Amino acid sequence: GVIQRGEVQRMSAGKGILHREFNPSPDVPTHLLQIWIEPAQRGTRASYEQQPLPEAGLRSGWRLVASPDGAAGSTTIGQDARLWATLLAPGESLAYDLLPGRLAYAHVVRGRLELNGEILATGDAAKIADEVRLAFSAQEESEILFFDLPPAP
Repeated sequence: GVIQRGEVQRMSAGKGILHREFNPSPDVPTHLLQIWIEPAQRGTRASYEQQPLPEAGLRSGWRLVASPDGAAGSTTIGQDARLWATLLAPGESLAYDLLPGRLAYAHVVRGRLELNGEILATGDAAKIADEVRLAFSAQEESEILFFDLPPAP
């Protein structure tokens, strides 16, 4: 399928699936984030899901993008993980509380922000362990993906 800006696609390849990406436009550049989350169970059936992620729904708060149970209209994933997204205006702040033992990963799609005292800019990411409260503060318009992940096995 064709993925447009502001859409999220989830694919579980299962067994025997061939998969590739390409930009169908010869003159319009593409920026695609491909994120792999290892499933909790092996051998599940191949499946696919795609849905819009309107920018207005990302403003000034966390929007659940993917979860194990499709909560709040999110895309379903076969793992005890949740993917959140937000767009913060300059000067805006947002917090996230992790349960003890959980891991996290934050990716700055675009912008510049401070995360618990560390500066992150477009393309930067942070692997997070042994933290409970995460404080994000945008220094410029910032689009953030945030993963709340299960403890490492």
